[in-house]
Amino acid sequence: MSLSLECIVARKLTILAVQAKPHAIGTDFSLFEDEVRERLAGHQDVDMLVFPELHLFHAEASGLAETNAMLRASAVPLDGALDRALAALAARLGVCLVPGSLVEAGPRGELFNTARVYGADGAVLATYRKVFPWRPSEPYDPGCDWVVFDLPGKGRIGLTICYDAWFPEATRQVAWMGAEVVLNLVKTTTPDRAQELVLARANAIVNQLYMLSLNCAGPVGEGQSLLVDPEGEVIAECAGTSPASLYHTLDLDQVTRVRRDGTCGENRLWAQFRPDDAPIPLPAYGGRIDPATWWPGTGVKNP
Repeated sequence: MSLSLECIVARKLTILAVQAKPHAIGTDFSLFEDEVRERLAGHQDVDMLVFPELHLFHAEASGLAETNAMLRASAVPLDGALDRALAALAARLGVCLVPGSLVEAGPRGELFNTARVYGADGAVLATYRKVFPWRPSEPYDPGCDWVVFDLPGKGRIGLTICYDAWFPEATRQVAWMGAEVVLNLVKTTTPDRAQELVLARANAIVNQLYMLSLNCAGPVGEGQSLLVDPEGEVIAECAGTSPASLYHTLDLDQVTRVRRDGTCGENRLWAQFRPDDAPIPLPAYGGRIDPATWWPGTGVKNP
């Protein structure tokens, strides 16, 4: 009797996602290194260690204007000292590290909210600039590129940041690029976390992939981080706002099975059309988002 290749070469990805209170801007890097080592203790099999949005860039300020001023002042270039320290830490510990997102000083004076992924050898695997800043509160410029990266022998991972998850085209785009897992790094401090939990499941269902929605802990954030499987089932969660971790081994072959056999054995979203079906126009945004004519369907131009 022969075994299928799927049975012989199972693709497993062990993730440790940390729901934690963020570090204030200017905190000594050694405290983050201590945190990383403490979280990894007893988990030598971890492939990827993930922290929430802006984990190293919390602005402890009294109001929005002061907060945004602190964020602007804290911005770092991607090839600076912090980047080198994070790469070296990942290499020392031999783990793929997603240290949350960074406040990036862009090459032409922009301010980006940027997720950076470091491989177990310290190499930069991916850089993603948040496409949908939480306007009008956040000071960031939008990124314009969708990003996925590969972990050899594991699978393909997509990146989104917080408010991106509210725009279905964001998760769909990285899924279209082959993502089997989407890391949505979150820093939600507002009551709409309840809606984000629904969105995490919905994005997983309609794209048939794993969805990690990782929020920061209280008293800063609303917590309630969760990991959703390709059929929308919550497979791990942090029930409240306290510091906690999601430690789980993902079966990436489940993505293949669900996309092939259908959600609940029924819905084959990626095999909807036959080759001889007529092309279907998708006119939303006219193929792109043009800020000069946003507000779709209203006939009103962006003021």
